[in-house]
Amino acid sequence: MKIIIINGPNLNLLGKREPEIYGSQTFEDYFNELRSKFKHVELDYFQSNIEGELIDKIQEVGFSYDGIILNAAAYTHTSVGIADAVKAISTPVIEVHISNTFAREEFRHHSFISPNVKGIIIGFGMKSYELALQSFL
Repeated sequence: MKIIIINGPNLNLLGKREPEIYGSQTFEDYFNELRSKFKHVELDYFQSNIEGELIDKIQEVGFSYDGIILNAAAYTHTSVGIADAVKAISTPVIEVHISNTFAREEFRHHSFISPNVKGIIIGFGMKSYELALQSFL
């Protein structure tokens, strides 16, 4: 099974950025833990702060991978382009958010991506990624 985690803007700052919301662990450290725990899964990772690069990656893997775990971060609430990319591919996508977006600012309560995904996991911290991964298994 081939799964990719795609992270959007500012998630490269995990471990430094707002630890009271996002925790103190870097995503790279967490990703290595996931790889160790799920050795039978071919697990890839991509992060970009640039919307077009995220769209390009979704299109690149969207017909050949078994699953995409997508945390589009702030683009979740603004990007019709990413939503359209998710809608256009055949690979199933799980939308993930580390924080409970409904407990935050009102603009974070809407996702352009959600109508086009297999499921949504919100608010379980970094564990959200593992829950998404388990849903593909």
